[in-house]
Amino acid sequence: MIALRTSELNPEKPMCEQRSVARCVVVVGVVAALSVVLAGCGADAPGGSGAAAPDGGDDVLTVGAIPDQDPQELQRRYGTVADYLADEVGVEVRFEPVTDYTASVTAFRRGDLDLVFYGGLTGVQAREQVPDARAIAQRDIDAEFRSVFITNTGAGVDPIADVSELDALAGKTFTFGSDVSTSGRLMPQFYLSEAGVDPADFDGQVGFSGSHDTTAKVVEAGSYQAGALSASVWDERVEAGEVDTTKVREVFRTPTYYDYHWVIRPDVDERLGDGTAAKVEDALLGLDRSDPRQRQVLELFQAEEFIPTKPENYRLIEQVAREAGLVE
Repeated sequence: MIALRTSELNPEKPMCEQRSVARCVVVVGVVAALSVVLAGCGADAPGGSGAAAPDGGDDVLTVGAIPDQDPQELQRRYGTVADYLADEVGVEVRFEPVTDYTASVTAFRRGDLDLVFYGGLTGVQAREQVPDARAIAQRDIDAEFRSVFITNTGAGVDPIADVSELDALAGKTFTFGSDVSTSGRLMPQFYLSEAGVDPADFDGQVGFSGSHDTTAKVVEAGSYQAGALSASVWDERVEAGEVDTTKVREVFRTPTYYDYHWVIRPDVDERLGDGTAAKVEDALLGLDRSDPRQRQVLELFQAEEFIPTKPENYRLIEQVAREAGLVE
């Protein structure tokens, strides 16, 4: 076993004191069963459930993403970035949606997706399954990402000031997002364990809504009294007026950690020409808000800019995932 530190979430911004191995095991003990999901997702296709893989073609750069939001929002975001990359890189670029998080990793491993905007956990899984795949960029906000805990206003939970106070959620009905979401499951579970809260302490079996948007909706509707989701999605939905804050509210925002990042396959140059991967990386890192078209891409990603990243940023996520059996 390896002793983990919460400060490893962002090595330059230590947040909590050192934790013991036992605590980390508690964090992921409940999610260990998720390894069954990965091992048993025999659907070797982007769509999952045995669906046929799309024929991307040898001359097409296929872009993918984890389905963490409404499909229409994903199509708008990734269709826009695909058009931008096509012009900047000089190759055909196409967005290929998938049905679930695991399917995106499977598709990347098979080569049906070349470039994917992954969450922290799925990015670790993808790079583990495809040797020499590279993490090439992240949004500025991904260096200091957060999750939020929300409650239905009828649940009687007051705002929480510190991780240790998350035990106020014990005894409530609770939902995560996808079972392999970093910001909607893995890290919220980590912080709950820091407060001594085990999933068995919730009222009934915990739920898995499938996406951040849905988590907000089901807690607002009162189907669950509490839940956890991406802070950036929550903020965007609140700002857009798509959340009824008289029915659901934020009660706690977690410390920061690294999360989403772009991962590219190692054979892109071989298929699409020498220098293609470098052009993709330059195009993402070169996005500039002073250009109207590029500003649109950044706004869709809720970012001021994309910045370089490295595997070491996701060390804690990888270690926790290994303890859970989610990464071999």
